[in-house]
Amino acid sequence: MKEDSLKSEPPQKGNNSNSGKKTIGPISNLEEYLKPDWWKTIFNSKYLKTDGDVVDDKEITRKEVDLFIKILNMNPEDRILDLCCGQGRHCVELANRGFNRVEGLDRSHYLIQKAKKESLSVRFREGDARKLPYASDTFDVVMILGNSFGYFETAKEDMMVLREVLRVLKPWGRFLIDISDGEYLRKNIKPRSWEWIDKKYFVCRERSLSLDKTRLISREIISNVDSGVIADQFYAERLYAENEIIEFLKQAGFNNIISHGSIRTDSKRNQDLGMIEKRIIITAVAKKQWSAVKSKKHHLRNVVVLLGDPNKVDILKPLYLFDEDDLYTIDRLKDSLREIEKEYNYSFSYLYNHETMIKDLIRMQEKGKIDFVFNLCDEGYFNDARKELHVPALLDILGIPYTGSEPQCLAHCYDKSLIRGIAEEIGIPTPEAFFIKSGDVSFEVPFDFPMIIKPNFGDSSFGITRRNVVNSIENIISVISEIRDKLGYEKPILIEEFLSGKDLSVGIIGNFPNSYTVLPVIEEDYSALSPELPRVCGYEAKWLQDSPYWKVKSIPAELKPETERFIVDCSLRMFERLECKDYARLDWRLNSKGEPKLLEVNPNPGWCWDGHLAKMSKLKGMSYREMLLAILREAEKRLKFEEKLDKLSSAEVKMK
Repeated sequence: MKEDSLKSEPPQKGNNSNSGKKTIGPISNLEEYLKPDWWKTIFNSKYLKTDGDVVDDKEITRKEVDLFIKILNMNPEDRILDLCCGQGRHCVELANRGFNRVEGLDRSHYLIQKAKKESLSVRFREGDARKLPYASDTFDVVMILGNSFGYFETAKEDMMVLREVLRVLKPWGRFLIDISDGEYLRKNIKPRSWEWIDKKYFVCRERSLSLDKTRLISREIISNVDSGVIADQFYAERLYAENEIIEFLKQAGFNNIISHGSIRTDSKRNQDLGMIEKRIIITAVAKKQWSAVKSKKHHLRNVVVLLGDPNKVDILKPLYLFDEDDLYTIDRLKDSLREIEKEYNYSFSYLYNHETMIKDLIRMQEKGKIDFVFNLCDEGYFNDARKELHVPALLDILGIPYTGSEPQCLAHCYDKSLIRGIAEEIGIPTPEAFFIKSGDVSFEVPFDFPMIIKPNFGDSSFGITRRNVVNSIENIISVISEIRDKLGYEKPILIEEFLSGKDLSVGIIGNFPNSYTVLPVIEEDYSALSPELPRVCGYEAKWLQDSPYWKVKSIPAELKPETERFIVDCSLRMFERLECKDYARLDWRLNSKGEPKLLEVNPNPGWCWDGHLAKMSKLKGMSYREMLLAILREAEKRLKFEEKLDKLSSAEVKMK
């Protein structure tokens, strides 16, 4: 026992003995005296004095929370449930560290009331772990800590707890369980022990395995030197070895199950540690589908979200396929849209299958299930980046409104050389460059090295690595051959002067000039790179986790006020000239003199939770959910959707 873990169910009058007496004297079989619902009475003030005190140490709690945060990669935006939280020591520590979406649940009325006094920022509530009082897909993280598992009469009830955890976790939610090492306890049972708790109280304990060897039964006699025996109580825990709990988690439906080894309780009390002497830490992931959101609201905005096709090849991805990171990104999107769905007047559905996309859109349109499309298919139709413009073109043909830019804008911005020409036409500076057509075998170099070589048509830094920064004619020829031979790219190539200054991005949400927000400018921080590596945020930084470029981070840009004003002004002019809609990202770079040059314009830029647009939005004080909502709202303004709803409401009133 010995831990906050013995923290489940509310205390009631009486003790856990089978007699009205204070003690029942010597017995030969502990199991005969164990009540099935022993956990209803034991977690009270006596528990905190005799067992919970083992870990009543802030340093122990800090070390454990350090470990759990690291293992689960938790961040302050996660919604976290400490299940069977006891007096809430882990919850309070997390809240003190800035985790403001922490909740604790326990069956013990006494412990929950004590927890509530410790922190006003944590939501504590009473409840049964076998039937959790939360909606499906609520939490990013669920933890069962301090050996708070295995108290129920049957293993079936333990399985009910795990399946409830799976239910309330969001897709890709993380679960951590911290329980006694059952195999260790079976081999190292201490049949009897006693210890002084303080100058007045001492405790005697007896322990034995159950008849079927699956549970450790304990008897605890608490005595006061003045008044004698004050409690004679029994409790038990089902013992799970590491391989057994892993198999149990598999049966419950969890994936990515990982053992993080064992930990020993570093208690300063230095007496009987009982069931928490050695514990094992196991994590798992909830790979599941989102459950349906029920809504009773009228006049829902029926929004169809169009995405890339996970079942098709995508040559821009490292293995040409959607991997777990891509699927996780989609589920993070769905998570935020579900929150919007609950709070605002939306109903989202999703289309991925590009084979049936047109038929599906027509069918939904005929049934009146589309008000507009949230076009997030930046992979392009059939995951072909050059066919990104085909998606809005199809929607135009079908007469379905959509978010984001129109086909002409996407076509222009896909051509880097064309964007240079448009920028120069309206007086916006770009790097020096020259163009190599697909059939060219010779060329002249009109400016000095270093230079950077880019496929003229491309997305997601396709074909751009550290090797693309060149310092000689031989390097140019080698990189061009590599792009054409290894990547199969036979289209034109753009060679630009390589700018050595800050690498910048600016985001815009809305529609210029009527309603728009310019997000804070960010720059790429290359300080973690070795000095000999070129400062370029290419394919390696975006896709290859084992690359040194994976260390490149985005940070708030530090610019002279006049430089920032110039970049923002030029970005708005390009946004307007290209007829970007609803949102866009523009990439800039400073030369050695600190002069800004426009590199690219990205209409319908990456929408993922950890992308550049989300990073800029966060600096603006907008969460990922708020960023998505802002794009939807700006699209609705442009589409005059509110006016259409007002007309619909007026028509319904007249009909009544």
